[in-house]
Amino acid sequence: MKSQKWLRAQPVPPATVAELQTLLDAFVEEYNHRRPHRSLPHRATPAAAYAARPKAGPSTDRTGEVHQRVRTDRVDHTGVVTLRVNGRLHHIGIGRTHARTHVLLLIHDLHIRVVDAATGELLRELILDPTRDYQPTGKPPGPVPKRSR
Repeated sequence: MKSQKWLRAQPVPPATVAELQTLLDAFVEEYNHRRPHRSLPHRATPAAAYAARPKAGPSTDRTGEVHQRVRTDRVDHTGVVTLRVNGRLHHIGIGRTHARTHVLLLIHDLHIRVVDAATGELLRELILDPTRDYQPTGKPPGPVPKRSR
């Protein structure tokens, strides 16, 4: 929207696509490299803020490399979430009480944590058994028995 407003404020509207592109290039240069941005620290330009951020690069040492990732998902209607590890699909039991809950899977090699995305509550933590397709919760199946008084 800012570019449209900036274009409308120009004294002469562009007559050709080439003139429009020249004006848009000027806008990008002004917006990113000259104009300080109010929301950035010390009113830096967006280009200066980007250049100051650390950049990811290729790792030269891959020995002892650990596989880490964060994945968003939703528990299915049966209380299970699926995860692909080393090209194989694994089903992780969370429990029907959490059916259709949006979750984050925090994966550190075979150590998996399943967290409720809305509340941050840890729903399940396990070491994935790569020989099993289904990772059970460890609880007996069925409803929780009522305690007698």
